[in-house]
Amino acid sequence: MPSIAVTDIARMRETLFFEGDERTRKLSAYWTLLLLAAMIASAGVVSDSTATVIGAMIVAPLMTPILGIVLAVTIGDGRNLASSAALVVTGALAVVAVGYGFGLLAEVPVDASTSSQVSGRVNPRLIDLVAAVATGAVGAFALVRADVSDTLPGVAIAISLVPPLAVVGLTLEAGQGDEAGGALLLFLTNVGAILITGVLVMALYHVRSAALESLARPPLGRRAAVTLIVAFVVVIAVPLAGSTARIVDERLTIASVTDVARPWAESAGWEIVAVTTRPEGVVIHALGPVPAPDPGELRRGLDAEGLGDVDVRLQLVPEERVDLEATGE
Repeated sequence: MPSIAVTDIARMRETLFFEGDERTRKLSAYWTLLLLAAMIASAGVVSDSTATVIGAMIVAPLMTPILGIVLAVTIGDGRNLASSAALVVTGALAVVAVGYGFGLLAEVPVDASTSSQVSGRVNPRLIDLVAAVATGAVGAFALVRADVSDTLPGVAIAISLVPPLAVVGLTLEAGQGDEAGGALLLFLTNVGAILITGVLVMALYHVRSAALESLARPPLGRRAAVTLIVAFVVVIAVPLAGSTARIVDERLTIASVTDVARPWAESAGWEIVAVTTRPEGVVIHALGPVPAPDPGELRRGLDAEGLGDVDVRLQLVPEERVDLEATGE
């Protein structure tokens, strides 16, 4: 089995823990980078700029204390466990506050209907947990193996931490509590994935055994902390499974409604522009010439296909078409 040396423990402590003579310098760097990353992420979400949001992911230092929790749990360091956990919680609250502040400055409410950066982060699924687990494993591996540490910027991009928190603040300011809850769930999913994969990777590399060689006293027990991490991930997986089932059901419903609506619209020379879901039901956006197709005919077609329990709202936009022939002048 792979293992590491005592010197690797010292390197990881130096990288992850905010302790010793360098504590003040590390804390000032952490908070400066975190607040700047929060501002960059919030601005990127408000402006709907993917490049800007990616920049925030690279700058954000939030993964450091999360991995600090992993190392502290592994080697049984209660003091640094509490310190790292406090940095994660207070850092997350600070990013949410920055996002809320940017929401106050935005010209229009920032939510899923106005920003693709929001809509892509408010409906996490089980596949997001799977992706986060894989990415978290890479991050932990890069920490244990110094020779692959150059992969960490890619990990920072792949496992988004600050942007979901910025979305929480922005959507709270916009009055969209459900969307804020979804973005928070995405953040917690990523945190849980880093924690559980980090503990597993460090167990694989016998980090605890190496730490015992350098400690003057026995470390704290880790069983309770590991059990808590596993329970945390399991609890997160429950709403993710529910969200996944709901999204799958919505997509199947949209596909079924579209199959009925398309021939209904085409028979009158109309075009289905989009079919979406809203709290009021399925919304069909259609465009075409006057007269509009008969809504009652569509309802009967939906009922015949077993979609009688689906509420449908039609948004019909009449289109006037005028052909201007060439005059040759």
